[in-house]
Amino acid sequence: MFSVREVITSRGTLQYRTEHLTGLRCRISPDRLKRQIDQSLYIPSNNDGCPFCRDAVMTVTPTFADGNRIIRGESVTFPNLFPFGEGHIVTVLTREHSVMTFSRQQVMDALLAQIEALCRNDGYASINWNFLPSAGASLVHPHMQGLSDSHPSRIAEIYFRTSEQYRKKQGRNYWDVLREQERVSDRYLFGDEILWSAHAVPVGEREVRGILPISALEEMENYADLLARGVLEIISLYRQLGTFAFNMSVFFDKCGNDHGFRAFCSMISRINPNPSSTSDSAFMERLHLEPVIMTLPEDLGKFYKREKN
Repeated sequence: MFSVREVITSRGTLQYRTEHLTGLRCRISPDRLKRQIDQSLYIPSNNDGCPFCRDAVMTVTPTFADGNRIIRGESVTFPNLFPFGEGHIVTVLTREHSVMTFSRQQVMDALLAQIEALCRNDGYASINWNFLPSAGASLVHPHMQGLSDSHPSRIAEIYFRTSEQYRKKQGRNYWDVLREQERVSDRYLFGDEILWSAHAVPVGEREVRGILPISALEEMENYADLLARGVLEIISLYRQLGTFAFNMSVFFDKCGNDHGFRAFCSMISRINPNPSSTSDSAFMERLHLEPVIMTLPEDLGKFYKREKN
């Protein structure tokens, strides 16, 4: 399912890994852990002006077309005020502003609210989570983001195309074969219905993937509890390793499609927040392989010309 080219240098061993299905590549340099660049956790305690705190979220956030927000448990879901998708929603997970430990109910309620909101759109859906500023979160207050677009993001598109090609060529579903091999590998972590393993060709630090037995968002409701349990287990693993910030994305095919694809949850750990670690790299850049840009190239050209004249 993947290949490894190992190179021995005077300063350690390097691995160049390639995922055969997609051609995606990464470089692994275990000796870089010795740099110890991950610092002690620092979380700003001031929540003044936070739009997601309960005294503000019901008044300053937008509503859906029916004039309502989705309330499920502690979670509140509404359209994103600054969207970068055709259907872009936000789910605030908790009443508390700064939360380090989540309950299964909190995560499950947020997932179910995301599913309910995203199912209103007929598109390629994903459920995403940037946790803490060093993972690209614009606010400390925990929140998920859901996307639904008429075209899939880059990494989803790659997996749809290559999964279909694999099935035509091999006569088998790629994800079924992958589950079989991962279950007996050193990378296997836990799970059966949702199989969790350290991804062989990671797109980020300590990437873990949970492979679901479904493909479309519409099938997800029955697995929300199980997915929540798995996500919390990976968060706990990251904490044991000393990291708190993370990115998460769950990718789905569009309802009615048959690409031989299986929905999967990808999680990566990020450097701990510290006074100088706010990042402009979040789930889109790291897990979807599709950067979100704020400045129009044409505007940059106009600005340069204007300033030079």
